[in-house]
Amino acid sequence: MRLLIVEDEKRLAVSLARGLTAEGFAVDVVHDGLEGLHRASEGGYDLVILDIMLPGMNGYRVCGALRAGHEVPILMLTAKDGEYDEAEGLDTGADDYLTKPFSYVVLVARVRALLRRRGAGTAAPVLTVGTLRIDTAARRVHRGEDEYALTAKEFAVLEQLALRAGQVISKAEILEHVWDFAYDGDPNIVEVYISTLRRKLGAASIRTVRGAGYRLEAG
Repeated sequence: MRLLIVEDEKRLAVSLARGLTAEGFAVDVVHDGLEGLHRASEGGYDLVILDIMLPGMNGYRVCGALRAGHEVPILMLTAKDGEYDEAEGLDTGADDYLTKPFSYVVLVARVRALLRRRGAGTAAPVLTVGTLRIDTAARRVHRGEDEYALTAKEFAVLEQLALRAGQVISKAEILEHVWDFAYDGDPNIVEVYISTLRRKLGAASIRTVRGAGYRLEAG
């Protein structure tokens, strides 16, 4: 899953990005409202974490502009408090709202909840593909009584495949949602992670569709 953080407090933004990256997300960070709107409008993000007090354009205006043509979930962050500020944020189209200072654990829980909600509105926290069970909340993978130990990145790749199980997902789509905007390494990194997942889950679990991408098989 690929997230965009729009936050002008650079230490907070970097801290959030590091923590969310460790959770397996691909994270991009900008510190200006106009740049945030530009990035978010280009698409490709699964969720935007948006501060309200921003240079260039405040979060309310960014949120309102995004809502005019985009459905990406928006979690608003602000140092302001009070029910009117919260109401204004929600009225402009935010999906959720956190007041600083906030618990990082709560933020991650809110992010995961919004992402589950985004998946066709009724996405369950546990994805089942054949005998494979992928718990997106606990970040655990089972087949029967067996549990597979996956790294954060391995889980993120598997989650992308599981969200569209049975469909072909291109290498570019996986890169876009699992690696951040700044990644300029070898795109074949996807093949490395697919190979690792096959070794752990079984070679037949993920099928290569030549020239198109990969498909998670029910097995």
